[in-house]
Amino acid sequence: MLGGAGLFGAFPLAYAVITDALVIPLTAMLIGLIFRGVAFEFRFKAVPSHRIFWDYAFAGGSLLATFSQGIVVGAFINGFAVADRRFAGSTLDWLTPFNLFCGLGLVVAYLLLGTTWLIMKSEGALQQRMRELTRKVLLALMVVIAVVSVWTPLGWRYVAERWFTLPNFFWFVPVPILVLALSLWIWRLSARPASHARPFILTLGLIFLGFSGLGISVWPNIIPPHISLWDAAAPPSSQVFMLPGALLIIPVILMYTAWSYYVFRGKVSGSEGYH
Repeated sequence: MLGGAGLFGAFPLAYAVITDALVIPLTAMLIGLIFRGVAFEFRFKAVPSHRIFWDYAFAGGSLLATFSQGIVVGAFINGFAVADRRFAGSTLDWLTPFNLFCGLGLVVAYLLLGTTWLIMKSEGALQQRMRELTRKVLLALMVVIAVVSVWTPLGWRYVAERWFTLPNFFWFVPVPILVLALSLWIWRLSARPASHARPFILTLGLIFLGFSGLGISVWPNIIPPHISLWDAAAPPSSQVFMLPGALLIIPVILMYTAWSYYVFRGKVSGSEGYH
């Protein structure tokens, strides 16, 4: 909600085009997030025979939200048809093989986050299962990254020009090198019983590099392939009006998130729960 409000206030043209072009996947993502939140709370209150329903609701909501977010990511690379500062495409422009593949790819990426998180938070048999699963998911993610890395420059000329023209190539080549290095590091650490938090931290770095690659590909456009951040920006007076709120809210969110991680630090045993 905060991100949508910020996009509307700072880049109203981008908000109008993106929400119009991606109304179906964005709505699906919100529905998935609602299912996650409701299932997370209701499972605790449900009788034992009904908890399996909320387990599936939580898993289904997570899968739907992640898959939809991946479609949105793919749509940004595909670009949006814009005419007279309005979305000029159809409601189903997002339904392409590349976007659907990006949806599956993000599911794999977040699955790796989940397995490494459980390595950090669990013990015993569950942790060992997650160590074994992490290696399999990591291999799948490497395949996804390789396919996207080949597909995007072949399918979109502006991506190829951004990555492979000089001197851009020398500036951006550290990104794939770091992706490979972090992947090998995660592979090695996932098999070490003494390694708990580092696989998760390195996976966060890997996901960050993936989204950095997206940013490099489309920069400085917020509505690819032609409308830049500056073209879509709100008037300076609107941005100045929003600045105090952003300066207040963003640090609060960061502090709250850090405090949450601190409160829920350490391992979780089978006898502990959300409440």
